[in-house]
Amino acid sequence: MSSPPSSSPSSPSSSSPPPPECQAEVTPSPEGGSGSFSYSLEEEHPKAALAIMNQLRLSQQLCDVTLRVRYRHHVPPVDFPAHKIVLASSSPVFKAMFTAGLKEGGMEVVPIEGIHPKVMERLVEFAYTASIAVGERCVLPVLNGAVMYQMDPVVGVCCHFLTQQLHPSNAIGIANFAEQIGCHDLHQRAREYIYMNFGEISKQEEFFNLSHCQLVTLISRDELNVRCESEVFDACINWVRHDRPGRRPYVPALLRAVRCHSLTPHFLQTQLQKCDILRSHSPAKDYLAQIFQDLTLHKPTQVLPSRTPKVGQLIYTAGGYFRQSLSFLEAFNPKDGSWLRLSDLQTPRSGLGGCVVGGLFYAVGGRNNSPEGNTDSAALDCYNPMTDRWSPCAPMSVPRNRIGVGVIDGMIYAVGGSHGCIHHSSVERYEPERDEWQLVAPMLSRRIGVGVAVLNRLLYAVGGFDGTARLRSAECYNPERDAWRPIAPMATIRSGAGVCALNNCIFAMGGYDGTDQLSSTERYEVESDSWSFVAPMRHRRSALGVTAHQGKIYVLGGYDGHTFLDSVECYDPASDAWTEVTRMTSGRSGVGVAITMEPCRKQHQDPPDCPC
Repeated sequence: MSSPPSSSPSSPSSSSPPPPECQAEVTPSPEGGSGSFSYSLEEEHPKAALAIMNQLRLSQQLCDVTLRVRYRHHVPPVDFPAHKIVLASSSPVFKAMFTAGLKEGGMEVVPIEGIHPKVMERLVEFAYTASIAVGERCVLPVLNGAVMYQMDPVVGVCCHFLTQQLHPSNAIGIANFAEQIGCHDLHQRAREYIYMNFGEISKQEEFFNLSHCQLVTLISRDELNVRCESEVFDACINWVRHDRPGRRPYVPALLRAVRCHSLTPHFLQTQLQKCDILRSHSPAKDYLAQIFQDLTLHKPTQVLPSRTPKVGQLIYTAGGYFRQSLSFLEAFNPKDGSWLRLSDLQTPRSGLGGCVVGGLFYAVGGRNNSPEGNTDSAALDCYNPMTDRWSPCAPMSVPRNRIGVGVIDGMIYAVGGSHGCIHHSSVERYEPERDEWQLVAPMLSRRIGVGVAVLNRLLYAVGGFDGTARLRSAECYNPERDAWRPIAPMATIRSGAGVCALNNCIFAMGGYDGTDQLSSTERYEVESDSWSFVAPMRHRRSALGVTAHQGKIYVLGGYDGHTFLDSVECYDPASDAWTEVTRMTSGRSGVGVAITMEPCRKQHQDPPDCPC
């Protein structure tokens, strides 16, 4: 009888490929023959094997153990016939129970307590089917049982489900439950949700049921996402009101955990006069009165750090000039070096100021230099990162190009600038809640291209051009006195310098001295009223953008006398050194810069995943 043809499917030497669901590996024979095939059915075989084992379980065949689950002593127990090897393969607890020499290893019926029979039923089914369904009513007991028997895949499923269900009304409860059962991942996710959504959390019943220790721990977190520290203060007062007699003794401990030095004097004064909880609590009143005095006397204080919520903080840059005024709004992420292009300004502007109040970015003043003509601007426009939209606000009393901008107590100060050939010494203040501007005391000098910074609730105006000469002088505004006073002049004349506050000092970098663009940097020490040089920037630049972020100074763009720069440098005061960190998408000068949260770009995200 002749051998089958080589193309026969039954022939070991067949050249037909293995079925697509198989992985075939050729193993040559020792005699150098055609070899043999080794097949691995990685997915199909385990599924089929588990399915057969589950059928055997359901028909109570080959079962070698019965789990007798009693949840309440007055209720009959429920039996679950099973196979030890299957249970051991899905749970380290069952594995130890049946293989580590414990008495359960030789028992045909194993008593189980502390878990509901319906939960055990789901866990046993998971051991045989690798699938489990959870819902709002059962997820907590199933998670508890999965943690008890160390069934990590089920724990992961339950944690994922609960993470998706997090809501201001249940987040504290979920966090407490996760902590009690030792589910660290869910506990961390729930805590992060609480920190991110503190404003809404603090209005829920769960919040008012916190113990004073839990509340102090919560409000002490740097990660709390609040627009203003007054949200934390108000939440604590409302918590005390929930049980006034029992909670009144905890007021001092709560106030020490609130960042009270971040509150405004006006807010503190209002609370001292009107808050019913404080009215009859002398120690708390004295504590807040002392903070009020520190703030109004502008004392440098060693206080708790500012809140640093885990929301992406980006450096926003608006407008600028390159051949003509620009309408760009872009944001730089220092963490990954990326740039985002956002909604344009409604009107191109350069020489504008940028600042942030309550998470909103404000573009102040400037000028539209265009081929059609030059128009100085009195406009104030507000950008909301949550909607990626601009909205107009009340305009200033006069147009201000090459303006300086600072923020004290949530109010925007517009300093100096020019309108045509008029060089302003005037200063006006904007209150966002009222959408109103009010003139305050004018500076001692006219200043355009002025650098402005705020430190200890004092407004500093540095350098600039008065219409005749470029200046090295600087002055300081006290909002309580509504008055300016001179401070020590810089060593260098600077107009169009970058100025910002960091580490209880004022830094002035770059600018134009009437002959050259500058790279030098000076630092003003408040206590000694003196300026000293620190490391110069790598590039000469005037009309640069500047901001402080996480203990470092960033400068963006500017003009070096020949070129509009796209470079971004970063100064680290610890090493007294500048490094280049990125490039802007194009060179430009005269931008408005400030830092706020990462925008919520809904058009590029599914709504449920939107972090806002």
